[in-house]
Amino acid sequence: MFGRNLRSLCAPYRSVSDLCRKLGINRTQFNRYLSGESFPRPDVLHLICRFFDVDARILLEPLESLDTRPGVLNHPFLADNVGSGMQTLTEEAFPSGFYRFSRKSFVENNLIIVGLVYIFRDGPYTFLRGYEPRQAMSTHGLPTNGPLREFRGYVSAQEDGVSINVAHRYNMAASFNYLGRVAAFNNGFWAGYAARPTRETLHGRVVARMVYEHLDAPLHDIITIARQTGYVKPEDLPEFHLRQLMLDTPLT
Repeated sequence: MFGRNLRSLCAPYRSVSDLCRKLGINRTQFNRYLSGESFPRPDVLHLICRFFDVDARILLEPLESLDTRPGVLNHPFLADNVGSGMQTLTEEAFPSGFYRFSRKSFVENNLIIVGLVYIFRDGPYTFLRGYEPRQAMSTHGLPTNGPLREFRGYVSAQEDGVSINVAHRYNMAASFNYLGRVAAFNNGFWAGYAARPTRETLHGRVVARMVYEHLDAPLHDIITIARQTGYVKPEDLPEFHLRQLMLDTPLT
């Protein structure tokens, strides 16, 4: 039973070797656990349970009978429709790391918002974390302290791209983003749109094109880019961002 459960827990990961490195467990010994030839010591079992967010019942009870999938998106009613996309997104399809993004402001008609987000993995899941630029917050008279500027989200695989659901603390503001990879020389750009779940207004917009650029750069360069976030004029955008935003073309 333990070997069967462990094989199910390992299924979303790219390779057993990579998983063993993350766990700090010898690959040969781990294979014995997978085949059911041996059981882990209590300290090793604790390590495995903590990593996969399960408990010691995996030794004796079928995984499917345990409540091991937290959150509504992995509820049995939604797991195959929503939850599976959260667990199948590979590094190749959407790498971890820092991204610079740009999109038309939802409220300032002639300005572009430029920001920075961090994409990271935790087990089979992909998460996003970022902060609203101070300049953008202060422009609208909003507090600029860290907790109120921070937003978080999760990333799911789509047929030809990724979707990202993002929200500020206490769900005070949220957005849905879709991105598809753009053919480029460094293969590091994604383009799509962001949408706000709010009422349509005459003076703002609820949907805007968006560009993500994966920053494969030293940390000091990323810090420099972070200091340049906020509202910018179209002519101050990186050329490739400006081209993908197609500011003069209506979004359909």
